[in-house]
Amino acid sequence: MTDTERQPAAYPRSSGILAHITSLPSPYGIGDMGPGTYEFLRFLQQSKQSIWQILPLGPTESAFANSPYMTVSAFAGNPLIISPDLLFEDGFLTRHQFDNIQVFSPYSVDFLSVTGFKEKLLALSFSKFQQQKNSDFIEFVEQTEWLADYCLFKALKEKSAGKPWFSWARDLTQRKPQALEKAGKLLANEIRYYQFEQFIFTRQWQRLHDFAGQCGIQIFGDIPIYVSHDSADVWSHQDIFELDATTGLPMRVAGVPPDYFSETGQKWGNPLYRWHTENTSTYSRLMRWWISRFQHMFQQVDIARVDHFRGFESYWAVPQEHKTAIDGKWCKGPGKKFFDVLFKELGQLKIIAEDLGEITEEVVALRDKLQFPGMKILQFAFDDNPENEFLPCNYTSTNSFVYTGTHDNDTSVGWFLSDKIDDKIRKRIKNSANRDLHDHHGIHKDLIYLAMSSIANVCILPLQDILGFGSDCRMNTPGTETGNWVWRCSEEFLNEEVSGWLGEQAELFRRSPEEHKTSSVNVSAQDATIS
Repeated sequence: MTDTERQPAAYPRSSGILAHITSLPSPYGIGDMGPGTYEFLRFLQQSKQSIWQILPLGPTESAFANSPYMTVSAFAGNPLIISPDLLFEDGFLTRHQFDNIQVFSPYSVDFLSVTGFKEKLLALSFSKFQQQKNSDFIEFVEQTEWLADYCLFKALKEKSAGKPWFSWARDLTQRKPQALEKAGKLLANEIRYYQFEQFIFTRQWQRLHDFAGQCGIQIFGDIPIYVSHDSADVWSHQDIFELDATTGLPMRVAGVPPDYFSETGQKWGNPLYRWHTENTSTYSRLMRWWISRFQHMFQQVDIARVDHFRGFESYWAVPQEHKTAIDGKWCKGPGKKFFDVLFKELGQLKIIAEDLGEITEEVVALRDKLQFPGMKILQFAFDDNPENEFLPCNYTSTNSFVYTGTHDNDTSVGWFLSDKIDDKIRKRIKNSANRDLHDHHGIHKDLIYLAMSSIANVCILPLQDILGFGSDCRMNTPGTETGNWVWRCSEEFLNEEVSGWLGEQAELFRRSPEEHKTSSVNVSAQDATIS
């Protein structure tokens, strides 16, 4: 598909909320695909929002500090967000199995407690499921290409007490067919359990996605450029990654040089792709894996943010043995030809480029050739440079997504009151919004005003900023390993006062769904049953 043939995706003037599903209300310690998230979608509709942005949906692990960006699969769903209420509704749990459940905090996720609780309920559900013959399940297993490798990987990992795949027995590490076949037979029941988990996840997510569409809400997902080394993807596709053929260990790993978030850069540890292999068969398998990944992504969401987009132009490669990312180097990425193949195979896709960090003219040129919207972050806008590209007065194109901050930033209130900025910058921020410098309590609304009033077609606001929360509600601090990904919003905060104010802002700045043609329908609480 040539540039002239491919029409860029249309993004009408609109707005939405950034809140990962794990942060939403639920009585079970973590946001899930149950009633609390359906209520959140109604809240979005009542607030005249059009988009719900989430983080990656893959299975998280304590070994990776429960980061949604370091999952054990690029395809599988996180069983922690399976809804117990929907398991009950579907007949897999009985009411007495909910008796005497522990009381969880509505304000944060205790991953250890939640994992134990969810695993117990899923095991009970699986026992009930085993008594049934489900044709939909059989079809799901037969038609889901990535499922066999993932479920065998999980079963083997469980059998090895969580050890990484590159420390397993050599014939399993190297995927000898006879060893895989033997393991598949020995672990048949465990494999079926993980198939069940993914079947339930897929069914619950599809119902949620369908309901979002009924509410006129597009789900905006996130596709990390890299995958975890200890993942089903790397284990089952070792030849497409830069790995030592004997040990299975990465020769170089991904990261970024020193930047706003870290003085020593960030050494992420993900293995790099063999973009420059001269083996055409290997390159073909690499592209096929990526195409399958995007295809799967757009079965789950309507819009996708390509995390670390600049890595497709040039990526930071760090020798595995180095402790920090300082001594890495830039290597040329696959560039535009990657996306040309992607569009040829899958047609038009709504893709957003995460173009933050050290961005060169070449990265900007690639983004613009592909006609992808970029991101404008207001927390990056205020310094001593009047030509700062993140300042709303300097925006030159409507083809962008504006944010007050992202999941990697402090909340707007926390940032404004922190030592990251001084009184001179605080005054400039207030002046930009024509507000009183001494009114610190309204800074989140000031930044929302600036974002909503900008020419950017889409405005995305973190839920914490809408609610005016401080640093204790930050979602993630890059470069740290504790205290991240745990924030939750209690249902008491998603009230009519907040939705009314947010709806007024959407109307004031012509971002409400009524301003453009959508498929939105008014779904009442009575009509919008989960069943």
